[in-house]
Amino acid sequence: MSSAPLPIAVAYGDGIGPEIMAATLHILKEAGAPLDPQVIEIGEKIFLKGISTGIDPSSWDVIRHTKAFLKAPITTPQGGGFKSLNVTVRTTMGLYANVRPCVAYSPFVKTKHPNMNVVIVRENEEDLYAGIEYRQSADVCKSIKLISRPGSEKIVRYAFEYARHYGRKKVTCFSKDNIMKLSDGLFHKVFDEIAKEYPDIENEHWIVDIGAAKLADTPEVFDVIVMPNLYGDILSDVAAQISGSVGLAGSSNIGDHGAMFEAIHGSAPRRAGQNLANPSGLILASVQMLLHLGENRVAERIHNAWLHTLEQGVHTYDIFKEGTSKQKVGTKEFAQTVVKYLGEKPQHLPAVSYQTSTKFAALVHRMVSQEVNQQLVGVDIFVQSRELAEAFMKQATSHPWKSLKLCMISNRGARIWPNGQPETFCVDQWRLRFMHQDKKSTIKHGDIISLQQEMLTQGYDMIATEHLYTFNGASFFSGADIHE
Repeated sequence: MSSAPLPIAVAYGDGIGPEIMAATLHILKEAGAPLDPQVIEIGEKIFLKGISTGIDPSSWDVIRHTKAFLKAPITTPQGGGFKSLNVTVRTTMGLYANVRPCVAYSPFVKTKHPNMNVVIVRENEEDLYAGIEYRQSADVCKSIKLISRPGSEKIVRYAFEYARHYGRKKVTCFSKDNIMKLSDGLFHKVFDEIAKEYPDIENEHWIVDIGAAKLADTPEVFDVIVMPNLYGDILSDVAAQISGSVGLAGSSNIGDHGAMFEAIHGSAPRRAGQNLANPSGLILASVQMLLHLGENRVAERIHNAWLHTLEQGVHTYDIFKEGTSKQKVGTKEFAQTVVKYLGEKPQHLPAVSYQTSTKFAALVHRMVSQEVNQQLVGVDIFVQSRELAEAFMKQATSHPWKSLKLCMISNRGARIWPNGQPETFCVDQWRLRFMHQDKKSTIKHGDIISLQQEMLTQGYDMIATEHLYTFNGASFFSGADIHE
């Protein structure tokens, strides 16, 4: 154990947050965790003060200068341009790895999958979850899905290191690269590359839709699953629920320079102030925090006492079941029971042992850029128009474009020219692809500017542009076959 108290940032949150945080801190104190909680205020009250991030600027220094951040769930007000505070903290602090163990506690908690023990490792900073969105026209909104090689490398390597550290046998990758061949394709490619460095750990890949179906039906075949951000968010909730209850799952957010720990569930304002909420998710998150801080002995005491509490049938309302449960208790009483059993071990569920485990630390990464020959070969220009497809195509294709050659027109990703079909439904956002007159030569940025000036004179309402590049001679943009 540490000789001096370890400073941690603590946020009581909204809804049921203050109740489950009080319960968790009570257990930590009684278990002898050497912590110095430093309370910060985040969430709904801060949002309503006009701070769109939900966190006061002064709180960043507390988070930055403490060893960990233990956070209860918060409420994000609807509308008003408020951004998810979780996303803000994760991206600002570089907490790239979200780790969510989803474990069954049968027969004490009802589940159809009594042997389930899955850890979902979710990329935490990019993908659609970054929330880069625009409304481009009256009919169309756009979200940008960003997958980077450095982001993929960090999370995939973390998943394999986690598996090796905790004696896991297999790491599975979920992606949708049969459709998103570039973004999810990069994630899958990086997974395959890094998997070769861990010959002692089995690896496999599933397309996310069939993988999700298999996870819901037969979770026992999975061990550690690594996924891009959005898939990981959705499927970790699914996994937690089918293991027994979302209310039992804790979560860690790990980076090179900080860590945040939380329950995976929301603030449940309907249950606030009633001493009903199950504090288990935050309790198990605090166990993850203790392991991160190197306080393995205390983590083991709390986790085993919590398991023993489940075995004794002392359950909150959400998991209480006649014939299995013995006593329905509130938030405070559940925490008091865990404290009562500190030092005890479960008799039926597997006891945990952390005392001989070394601390699992986040990896230190070096940004290594690959040398590539990048060539600008074209541009997609998005325009807004209420014209019908036939009229729009006639106008665009009949004009003698001087700057670049018009090669394609599409609408919502479906090609309408050349070789389009009359049944295709169109909205008011159109994509026009332009390339060099011979379709194979490179172009210059000045060519694009000249084209835009030409389009302005023709009355086109340009709403976005996307440059088209080749890398080492290969095309890396959707619909690349148009110019080949």
